[in-house]
Amino acid sequence: MSRESWENEWEHYFAEKPKTKSKIKRIKAVLRGREFTFETDRSVFAKDYVDMGTKRLIEKVQLPEEGEVLDWGCGYGAIGIAIAATHPKLRVWMVDINERAVALAKRNAKLNKVKNVVVLKSDGFSALPTELRFDAIVTNPPIHAGKKILVQLIRDAFKWLKVGGSFWFVARTQHGAKTLQRITEEVFGNAECVDIHGGYRVIAAVKESEESPTTPET
Repeated sequence: MSRESWENEWEHYFAEKPKTKSKIKRIKAVLRGREFTFETDRSVFAKDYVDMGTKRLIEKVQLPEEGEVLDWGCGYGAIGIAIAATHPKLRVWMVDINERAVALAKRNAKLNKVKNVVVLKSDGFSALPTELRFDAIVTNPPIHAGKKILVQLIRDAFKWLKVGGSFWFVARTQHGAKTLQRITEEVFGNAECVDIHGGYRVIAAVKESEESPTTPET
């Protein structure tokens, strides 16, 4: 694949209406000790297999037994479905701007017989009920969407969490994970690297009060 084609593929992952011709396939993955089957498609992230970063995040995230959890940028649903299946008392919200990804996530929830999920097409947090607040927000963010979008994600995550709620994300070290951890610490007042594996870092932060200590520059 040429560099231009590779970059276009990355753009499609967070495009609202992918233009590539659909070609659905099924993959399997063992997540949190359970085997899942996912339908994937072109122009959706990690269409051939659940990537290592997503796997590490799913395995390392610490969640309450009950409450509201958000899988932001859910893609075809690996994170949210794995969480919902292994935490049946949680309600897991799953959002993505990519309409193809949203359709896949809905089908995959049914395919894996997971009912405690709500899947929405959403530009960021825009489609979520305004009064809703989360006990945890979990994401493998679209790094190639650019720093401005990622900083806004971190700020929005702080806003949409309950006090005591946690924000979890994964990123490659070479793609700016340390920078994102620093920005998260500025917004939340804390940020811990809870896992380093295969070039990926899993970062966690806790919302300790309603007021953010600082607002980082973009």
